[in-house]
Amino acid sequence: MAAATGTRVALRHRLAERGIDRQLLLLGPALLFVVVLFIYPFFYGIGLSFQPAEGGAFAAYRSFFTDAYERDTIATTLWLALPVALLNVGASVPIAYRMRGRFRGKRLLTTVLVVPITLGTVLTAQGLLNFLGPTGWFNRALMTSGVIEEPLRLTHNYWGVFFSLVITGFPFAFLLVLSYLSGIDPTLEKAAATLGAGWAQRFRRITLPLLAPGLATTFCLTFVLAFSVFPSAVLVGDPAGETRVISIAAWHAGYEQYDYSKASAIAVVMGLVELVVIAVVLGWRSLLYTGSTGGKG
Repeated sequence: MAAATGTRVALRHRLAERGIDRQLLLLGPALLFVVVLFIYPFFYGIGLSFQPAEGGAFAAYRSFFTDAYERDTIATTLWLALPVALLNVGASVPIAYRMRGRFRGKRLLTTVLVVPITLGTVLTAQGLLNFLGPTGWFNRALMTSGVIEEPLRLTHNYWGVFFSLVITGFPFAFLLVLSYLSGIDPTLEKAAATLGAGWAQRFRRITLPLLAPGLATTFCLTFVLAFSVFPSAVLVGDPAGETRVISIAAWHAGYEQYDYSKASAIAVVMGLVELVVIAVVLGWRSLLYTGSTGGKG
């Protein structure tokens, strides 16, 4: 017994002498989970993209970029994801700014704003079809009131996907921005107010710089969420036309053409485009503000 205890103590001492904390071993299961479910599939997909059946290592990439129908899915997806991310972040700021204080009904209003997270993409699409479809409530109300003579086409096109992404993405942006704003010390604005600074000056010179890192992070997350759109583009969009996004191109290559190399190549291109946008946003943020953030999100 004493010998076993002495062995454990000696092992702990040897690990400590080498700068190894035994508690780090607790990270083992989590690391194994990440390796099996994320890292291995990631590198397997990259390797598969360079193993087409014929044409050389870059044949899958060459096939994607030389076909305008496939290549244009990049612009189509950006045309959806960038405006959606900007709108979600822009709309979240004034609402979260007002809701960081205490007022009656705050919890109820927060719940209403966050509820779309629980709906899911399919239920959101069904609701949009019932509300904005040609025979939906919105068009019937406008036609009954005489505002329009024919129903507006707001589903099965760009706008159907746009509204779906805004509904599902706004709660994430709102919660993130609210978290960052709640971490900014309100006494900073109060001190500026005592010196005569107006609301606009306080927001522009105090709140916005401290919030800038949080806005950049929120934009990146909402952009990635919107850029990977797939169900909405099919259910309320035009998957063979104006909303044929890059994820549909990857699915078409993988599960209709059974060209897994090309599907993997499209997925790699998709990830690279996202990385470029994120790098530009974070680079712009570092130019705008280099200090520490006041947010806690």
